[in-house]
Order: sequence, then C-alpha cells, then structure tokens
Amino acid sequence: MLERARTLDAGDPLREFRDRFDVAEGVIYLDGNSLGALPRATPDRIAEVVRGEWGEGLIRSWNGADWIGMPQRVGAKIAPLVGAHPHEVIACDSTSVNLFKLISAALAMRPGRKVVLSEPGNFPTDLYMIAGLEQQGLAERRLAPREAMAEAIDDDVALLMLTHVHYKTGAIFDMAALTEAAHAKGALVLWDLSHSGGALPVDLNACNADFAVGCGYKYFNGGPGAPAYLFVAERHQVEVQQPLTGWMGHAAPFAFSDDYAPAPGVDRMLCGTPPILGLAALEVGVDLIAEIGVERLYAKSQALSEFFRQCVSEHGIELEVVSPIDPAQRGSQLSFRHPEAYAICQALIARGVIGDFRDPDILRLGFAPAYLRFGDMAEAARHLAEVLETGEWQRDEFRERAAVT
Repeated sequence: MLERARTLDAGDPLREFRDRFDVAEGVIYLDGNSLGALPRATPDRIAEVVRGEWGEGLIRSWNGADWIGMPQRVGAKIAPLVGAHPHEVIACDSTSVNLFKLISAALAMRPGRKVVLSEPGNFPTDLYMIAGLEQQGLAERRLAPREAMAEAIDDDVALLMLTHVHYKTGAIFDMAALTEAAHAKGALVLWDLSHSGGALPVDLNACNADFAVGCGYKYFNGGPGAPAYLFVAERHQVEVQQPLTGWMGHAAPFAFSDDYAPAPGVDRMLCGTPPILGLAALEVGVDLIAEIGVERLYAKSQALSEFFRQCVSEHGIELEVVSPIDPAQRGSQLSFRHPEAYAICQALIARGVIGDFRDPDILRLGFAPAYLRFGDMAEAARHLAEVLETGEWQRDEFRERAAVT
C-alpha cells in the first residue's frame, strides 16, 4: 500500500498545495473537519493588519483598508463556493449566532406556524438554538429520523433545519429533494453547511434553498473561532427581519439614529462591529480554497478516504464503519464505532496521527485534501492497526478525558 501511495501522490494534481499549509513533519492531520490547518500566508497577513492597518493606520483603516467592507467582501468570495450570488452571503458572527438569527427570521416569515423540524443527533448547537426559542414561546421543536424526514413535514412546520453533512457520520442529505418537499408544504429551509462548505460541491441556488449558515474554521481554514457566514436567498432579502438589531445591521449606522431601520439586502444580517483580525485570517483561507477549487478537492477527498479504507482492510482492522460506504453519499470524513474510541484516538494522537472523538463511541477521521497525501493514509492505517493489535490504547493516560475531547 505504501508503494501504491507513492504512485498516487506522484500523480496528484493538488500535491503542490500542501506546501501552502503549515503542517509539521511527522504529523498526519486528520482533523481538518474540526479545525483546518494554518495557511502559510496567514501569519504575514495578520501581521500586516496588526502592524500596518491597525498600528499605523489606526481608526483610519476602517476606510483606508476597507475594514468596513470586509463582511461583504469575504462573504462574496465564499458565495460561489456554495452556489450563491455574491450579494446573498455575508461573513459575520458565529455559526450559533447566525442560526439564531435565521431561525427567528424564518419563524417571523411564517406566522401561524411554530414548528422547527430537524433530526435527533443533529449538531447540538442547532438543536439548542431551537430549544432557546422554544423557551421564549416562539418555536416548537420537532425531531424526525432522516429516513422519514420528508413525510414529517406537515402544515405546522415553519422551518426545516438540517445539517447538509452530518458531523458524526458524514452522511449527506439530498438538499434539493428535501428543500422541494418542504416548499411543497409551505415551509422554509435552513441548511447548516459547516461540514460541507469548502469540502464538497454545494449549490444553494440550484436547490432553491432559503437560508444557510456555515463556519469558517474547518474547511475554509480561517483559524480557531473564525467568523462564520450566512446565506439569505435574494427573494427573501426584503422580507427577512433581523432579530438581533445591532448597529451594523442598520441602514445608516453612522447616522446614529435612535430608531432602527434595517440595511438593504443581506447587510441587515450584520449585528455588531466586524472582527477584523478574524476576517483577515478567514479571507486567506477562503482565497486558497477558491484557488484550488471545490470540485478538485472533493474528488481527491473521495480518493483519499477510499484508499484509507483499502489500507484498513489490508491490515485486517475490524472496526464498524458508521459513515456511508458509498463515497458519493458522505462528506470528507470516515467515522468508526468502538467502545474505547476516545482512548484509541488519544493513542493515535500520541503517535502524531491527529483525528478526533465524538461521544460516546465515534472515532472520526477527516480528509482535508489540500494538505493530505495518500502516503499519510497508508501510515495512518498502519498506526491504527498497531494501536489496536498491541492494546496500546489501554494505557491510563489515553483513557483520562481532557476538557476538549
């Protein structure tokens, strides 16, 4: 498999891009679906913003360096990567905050309906945001299994809210089909793209999506806590109401009026002052992913994950795969079930193979193809086999839970 990996790496059209990321030798980073690797250009860009734009330009840089336009500029760069128009996407706040905004806005657009439909096991913040609105009497949470999702949409549903690629299993929802089913019942649809934006082809407008959110620190490599982004379809931009009426979402924020008037278009979804350092880092990552191209990234991620499965099979590793076997039905990850998945994950990390664990029993390995090699797949499978065969994971230090798992 190592020989096969060398051949595949030699013919990889994306191999040159690994050098555009700061990945230490001896580290096989299989957690880009949780925190993307550092682009080499990011530190210099941050230094430029800090020393030049902030240090020298001071407050003048809101105009001189166009800090004030960064949410729109970065959003416009993300837009074609998720199948949207530039004026439909804005980079701002966190995924959680953007979920709250759009769930609230959707409920206001469907008076007489309060049900927000999702699935059990969706990413917790998505479900928690529904619960928070439910406590205020504004929403009613309803959950349905994914195989019965379309049938669960009835005339009480105001909003169908789903994560396009499931964070644990990597399973992909049929965005077009479910959006159509929801619209047939008069419901709106909100897609969470946190595990698909920048990793696999997404076409929000072709699917007639209403709203979407996504995070900037996974496949867009924007750094820990990077700003998120949100999408509002052009047809909804006059009607949509921002529930967090902060000054940056005002039509004229520097008029300092006592009364709120929403900005036109997606700009009304802004709230507070944009985080300039975070947006600057995110822009570097977005530019790099756009340069590589999502189609090419997804093709390589499928090839990497399939090669990893072959390597696992060659080593005789017996782990239950909880991700779809068909690579076309999963995102850029493979997830395995084992009762001691946490300890196994920690043992791998100690060897320089960095994946992650999702409670209660999931070992999750992400395939960020911009900086991963087929040789990494072969080596990671070897380490996994050795950890399991030797029982190395049973050491006490690997079983003690850290604050972040």
